[in-house]
Amino acid sequence: MYLGTQFEARDDDDYRVMAQLGVRHVNADPAGNPHDWTLDILKAHREHIESFGLILDMIQLPMSSRVIEEQYSPDILTAGPNRDRQIDSICRLIENAAAVGIPSVKYNLNIIGIPRTELEIGRGGSRNEAFRWEKADHDAPPSIVGILCEEENWERIDYFLSRVVPVAESCKVRLACHPHDPYTPPGYRGVTRVLGSVDGLKKFVQMHESPYHGLNFCQGTVGEMLDNPAEEIFDVILWFGERGKLFNVHFRNIRGRKLSFMETFPEEGDMDMWRSLKTYADVGYRYMIMPDHVPRVSGRDPENTAFAFTYGYIAAMLQVLENDKR
Repeated sequence: MYLGTQFEARDDDDYRVMAQLGVRHVNADPAGNPHDWTLDILKAHREHIESFGLILDMIQLPMSSRVIEEQYSPDILTAGPNRDRQIDSICRLIENAAAVGIPSVKYNLNIIGIPRTELEIGRGGSRNEAFRWEKADHDAPPSIVGILCEEENWERIDYFLSRVVPVAESCKVRLACHPHDPYTPPGYRGVTRVLGSVDGLKKFVQMHESPYHGLNFCQGTVGEMLDNPAEEIFDVILWFGERGKLFNVHFRNIRGRKLSFMETFPEEGDMDMWRSLKTYADVGYRYMIMPDHVPRVSGRDPENTAFAFTYGYIAAMLQVLENDKR
């Protein structure tokens, strides 16, 4: 395991800051639409990242966490007329990633984005993301997908995996899918979020079984699926970790439970992050541990500041974990 980040660099100074803070491994993307990333673009991007002493571990496929209307590959989940063309483009992108030495890609199978209610106040006046079902708009309209039953949702996911997983396996590129964030009741905005529960994630990773088909395991998101995250999270880590399905970890914490939570800094939430880290080690996890969804703090550079705090927190725990092995 090692410290990583998916902080979206605004300019080269941000890459310098990462290197100076001890972050060597990154998920970072070239500019523009991923469907347009050629072999030459990816090669130049990797070399640019490496010029700062960083290692490019992962890039994002053109399937993001945004609402379906704002995505680069909407036809995959709408079953639209360009579905095969978009999937073929993703297969070529995976091949190009392999050709330039990028070992993993992350993606989402998201329709309604990341629903949240109003920001809540965290420690010292930070502003934190939250989701309270009682405050959500229960009558929010469906997306462009319309009303999508659970069975059809799974069929569209299966269609995608059946074409992409063999390419990833052939290229030895790990496919890391992010869970649906957060769990919402069946039928909310016209869709049942099939990757919004642990059972759904278990079904997903067993479809088209491959050592290159797994999860971008967001611990915060998984905690949001549970009735008692403080007690239940460790068995979830064990189940997926023992099966080799963890390809990236978003080391994020929450205070609360399913349908009622606030995001927090890692050390102030309900899940024991030190025990979590030891559990990742116990199952032989060997990729990035990275911050995600940091609270909004004050100051001249709020996001970098919050990420820097979390880098230090993770780096210190990894150091203690390594010393404990000696």
